[in-house]
Amino acid sequence: MRFQVLDIVPHAPHPVTGELVSVHERLTRVVETAVLAERLGFDSYAVGERHAGEFVSSAPTVLLGALAQATSRILLSTGVTVLSLLDPVRVAEDYATVDQLSGGRLEIVIGKGNEDKHFPLFGLELAKQYEYLTENYELLRRLLREEQVSWAGTHHHDLHEVTTYPRPFDGPFRIWHGSATSTAAVDLAARWEDPIVSANALQPRENYLVLIDRYREQCAVHGHAPGYVGSGSGGLFLADTDEQAVAEYRPLYESQVAKLNAAHAGDTRLGKRLSFETIEEAVAHGPALVGTPERVAAKILDYHKAYHHDFQSISVNPALPYERQQEVLTRFAEEVVPLVRREVSTTLWGSADPGRAKGLA
Repeated sequence: MRFQVLDIVPHAPHPVTGELVSVHERLTRVVETAVLAERLGFDSYAVGERHAGEFVSSAPTVLLGALAQATSRILLSTGVTVLSLLDPVRVAEDYATVDQLSGGRLEIVIGKGNEDKHFPLFGLELAKQYEYLTENYELLRRLLREEQVSWAGTHHHDLHEVTTYPRPFDGPFRIWHGSATSTAAVDLAARWEDPIVSANALQPRENYLVLIDRYREQCAVHGHAPGYVGSGSGGLFLADTDEQAVAEYRPLYESQVAKLNAAHAGDTRLGKRLSFETIEEAVAHGPALVGTPERVAAKILDYHKAYHHDFQSISVNPALPYERQQEVLTRFAEEVVPLVRREVSTTLWGSADPGRAKGLA
């Protein structure tokens, strides 16, 4: 199995102390953590994109440009590029620039995003989010693969013999499709023979498994083998005993539950609120990776029995003391990863993966 560190770059006061680091410090930590992740042997580092709420990830390509210069080996990615909001011409230009700066170490994950408020910011209609996603993706893939592109669509203005510059480093970089609540994303991925990443963050695994299974079924309908599958997680925290991990992580988890419940009061849609009210429920039945390294490794392997996923994405809560964040990442790399890799292998990002980023050694 491969492993990714994901930071969607939340920036909010500490739920207990009220402390808030500066934006400069928060963004600096993103870069420093990517450097640490590379040194620890993680395969990929991804940044999110948000345009509403308490996040400072509204410019992921700027962050990725900084990461491209600060690192030399690790794969760079997104989680997710909110393609429903964006002009595919600009996306092709921006991410091809990152691909060039990184020496061909880029793959991205696209989606419509898990935030309703960003659509009005861009003058777009929430009800058409999947229409935007589908059309923007189909134009983007052509711009990355072809020159002199002519296009007539519904939401994007017509194009006549357009070539975007710069071109990608060595052919089009791989695009994954983020999957959280809807069949639209997995159907789009299956149609174009692309891989998917399951959010696997807020809901029971059965909800995500339905979409992963549908993806594989739709791949067969379209006459090709299923692609790779990645999986997110519901937060990571390690300690010497399970009891210690639960006790220390409880205040952060319960504050997250309260915050999401307040923000989405009365909203019954999937993926808007945490399905597990207590940390005990999240550890026992949900996707939270909280406990000893051995317990966390066992949980990843248990999920793998259902998902058969090729990479595991993890996120460390930024409310933890910064030194503790680094400690958790280090322990995960040194103590959890070997246990999982002993049991699970994949061709993803290796020499037998023909679609991998061209700059990976």
